[in-house]
Amino acid sequence: MAEIVIKTGKEHMDVKEIHRFLSEESYWAKGIPYALVNHSLTHSFCIGAFADDKQIGFARVITDYHTFGWLADVYVLPEYRGKGISKTIMAHLMAQPWAKRLRRLMLNTKDAHGLYRQFQFTDLANPAYVMEVHRPNAHLEYREE
Repeated sequence: MAEIVIKTGKEHMDVKEIHRFLSEESYWAKGIPYALVNHSLTHSFCIGAFADDKQIGFARVITDYHTFGWLADVYVLPEYRGKGISKTIMAHLMAQPWAKRLRRLMLNTKDAHGLYRQFQFTDLANPAYVMEVHRPNAHLEYREE
């Protein structure tokens, strides 16, 4: 397998490939418009895994860089899974100086709990304290302003 290179910053991401994966293969963002993905990356800390200059993995953190972060859109292309790439992405994220000072880093996922537990994610200490406005299909109604 080719060497895996980790890059950060939207300017280094293949936004078209990220959109393709999210809109076609993810369980959480099927049908999401390109413009919405593009805007969301602008306002996030982006991490990409690359092999031979091809983006094969991605994660982003929506954050203020001081107190809180929300980990989102984590994926590795199916043909590259099981090779430790998601661990490499997570290790790179958790090594960021700003990530180490966050009071809370959260995510929402239906799978890969074992991966996230390796990086100190736990079940909510007080789930009754957490509330949400849940609009799972909001992206399907997105109109660029």
